[in-house]
Amino acid sequence: VALVFGQMNEPPGARARVALSGLTQAEYFRDVEGQDVLFFVDNIFRFTQAGSEVSALLGRIPSAVGYQPTLSTDMGALQERITSTNKGSITSVQAIYVPADDLTDPAPATSFAHLDATTVLSRAISELGIYPAVDPLDSTSRVLTARTVGQEHYDTARAVQEILQRYKSLQDIIAILGMDELSEEDKLVVSRARKIQRFLSQPFHVAEVFTGIPGKFVQVEDTVRSFKAVVDGEYDHLPESAFYMVGGIEEAVEKAQRLAAEAA
Repeated sequence: VALVFGQMNEPPGARARVALSGLTQAEYFRDVEGQDVLFFVDNIFRFTQAGSEVSALLGRIPSAVGYQPTLSTDMGALQERITSTNKGSITSVQAIYVPADDLTDPAPATSFAHLDATTVLSRAISELGIYPAVDPLDSTSRVLTARTVGQEHYDTARAVQEILQRYKSLQDIIAILGMDELSEEDKLVVSRARKIQRFLSQPFHVAEVFTGIPGKFVQVEDTVRSFKAVVDGEYDHLPESAFYMVGGIEEAVEKAQRLAAEAA
């Protein structure tokens, strides 16, 4: 394990170089020692921020939103070195700060262009009390193809996204006119979308101490099967609350029965 630090109280030149220094060490482990390296960056936005400060000190004219004119080149010089060779590989996990929650901001957008997968945490989903607060509509993965994950997995994932997207487009109508003005088909979409939202929550083992809810681990096959059943309407009769903070669909059914017994 090797750690390289560039703290915010240090000069921008040092902070701009710390990511490259860490990557050079990773390349040494890969090329000289023949290891497969896991390279964590927290936070890649600080690399961009430091480059912007250095650019300002050099008197360069800034580009969009005040970033350095060499933003794409700087990011490419770092990200394109994270690759596999016949001696080993470097796999990188990077935290990305998104200014003002704007995914189109040049700093995060430039980073996203180089990543194979992005997991976007949503403030709105967090406010609903759903954790992990992952936004399935903004999150992406290049391996989510039928050839890689299988046809059923791919079709189920896209069906879930389609329902959530339709629900998102209906939210303005619901806010203005209420649920009663929706068609029966749209009401069904909203009902399933809310179940899916809550079913995407998961009790974490690391959060047991704080929540008092035992952590759950669910196999991929069970996850795909469960969501396919929800999308197909097999569990339309269950209340939304039954899907919150459970593991597989069987636990949701058990929770629904328990809630019904308590209400009786």
